[in-house]
Amino acid sequence: MPNTAPQPAPLPPQEKSSALSLLTGRAVDNLLRTWQEVKSTTRSAIGSKTLRPHLPEEDIAYLNKQIKACLEPKGGEVTARINTVQLGKLYLQLNAQGRSRFFKLLAEEYDINHEALVKRAEALVKAESPEERRKAERALRDALVAPRVTLFRQFNTLPNGFKFLVDMRSEMLASASAEPLIATVEDDLKQMLSAWFDIGLLDTEEITWKSPAELLEKLMVYEAVHPIRSWDDLKNRLDADRRVFGFFHNKMPLEPLIFVQVAFTKGLATSIQELLDETKPVQDLTTADTAIFYSISNAQSGLAGISFGNFLIKRVVNTLTAENKNIKQFATLSPIPGFRKWLDETLKKHEDAKLLIGTEASDVKALGEKGKTASEILAALLAAEWHKNDKVASVLKPVLTRLVAHYLTQEKRRGKQALDPVAHFHLSNGARLEQINWLGDTSPKGFKQSAGLMVNYHYILGDIDHNHEDYVTDGTIATSKTIQSILKG
Repeated sequence: MPNTAPQPAPLPPQEKSSALSLLTGRAVDNLLRTWQEVKSTTRSAIGSKTLRPHLPEEDIAYLNKQIKACLEPKGGEVTARINTVQLGKLYLQLNAQGRSRFFKLLAEEYDINHEALVKRAEALVKAESPEERRKAERALRDALVAPRVTLFRQFNTLPNGFKFLVDMRSEMLASASAEPLIATVEDDLKQMLSAWFDIGLLDTEEITWKSPAELLEKLMVYEAVHPIRSWDDLKNRLDADRRVFGFFHNKMPLEPLIFVQVAFTKGLATSIQELLDETKPVQDLTTADTAIFYSISNAQSGLAGISFGNFLIKRVVNTLTAENKNIKQFATLSPIPGFRKWLDETLKKHEDAKLLIGTEASDVKALGEKGKTASEILAALLAAEWHKNDKVASVLKPVLTRLVAHYLTQEKRRGKQALDPVAHFHLSNGARLEQINWLGDTSPKGFKQSAGLMVNYHYILGDIDHNHEDYVTDGTIATSKTIQSILKG
């Protein structure tokens, strides 16, 4: 693993975007080639007229006709399939603006028929005999299915249709922020995808240096937590003291859903830069006692918000324990992506008394201009390279460490969920908040998101289920004595 050769800088955002666009382009080409093989001799199949990318008003009538042809085909199953293929091709011709208009059309014209729904609900209430109730219940269930849901199901019957729908939801998520009406369509598709991603349908595959180049390339492009800088960096993450696992769905066999990266260490890892240092020797596996999950990356943006949860952790843990009996401790080295956003917004309120305790306010004030509040001085320091000044860093260390502990345990959303998304993921899966690591991530991203701090979540196998139940039931967060001590100040 030692490698003293100069390493290239991380891929700039525009280059990573280009690489992702290239992968997406290949996927679309493969999809179109596969769909081209879906043949039909039926006369009622719809035509192959092209649409203008931005989907102007004049083209919407034609698109509407094609959607109806899919939902009410004049023919059998073969005709329905070819109509759905043609509609999919029309969709792929559209740009972001055109697709947003397509989704809005689905929201406005292909929603549930609410009048029919009310009538069928009333019929159920009036039903007297068991047979009448069964018929009324069946009719009510049918009325609850929006026509657009039927359309999504038809796409799923096509080759690679599953991947097509996952990518479509990714586009919906981008459009829904600007057009709330689209959120109703996105929710329908999310519910379908959630039902299809049963844990029993996911396969686990270990990724090694000998894995297909296409898969390794996707790992490099999709890694979202700690960008892979080069092929040497990738090889380091696949060395003897590391493991990378990919999770796949049987309907998307060549497309990874999630990558999980693990390092074998002695004790808890506290610094991501040290963990990923290519010059460090390989960890002796006979002395390693801990498996550190240092990156869990979603490779499909269309699956955002669809939780694989506890399943991922437990499956990897089972694999690791079967392979290496020395591994007794399972923990993460995790970012705190929402900390700086929360802290910056809180500092703008200038409520020193609510934010700082003990001598923290006076200690921070001593670092800045007279007349400034502690909040103003702390905000100014965080905007600069404060960590390069030992005096400033020594003052901020206890302050920021306590604020992180407060943020992770006390700041909630929906009443009981941890505000930080990574914290919520691990806590809901039964982990314990174990340790806060000072300057655990000194990358620009690390300072921007979490003031350079990182955290360990500890998966204590015997406590996972209990911790999970306490957290999801009443928001109780399992914490170590170290964290409890920090919170007391």
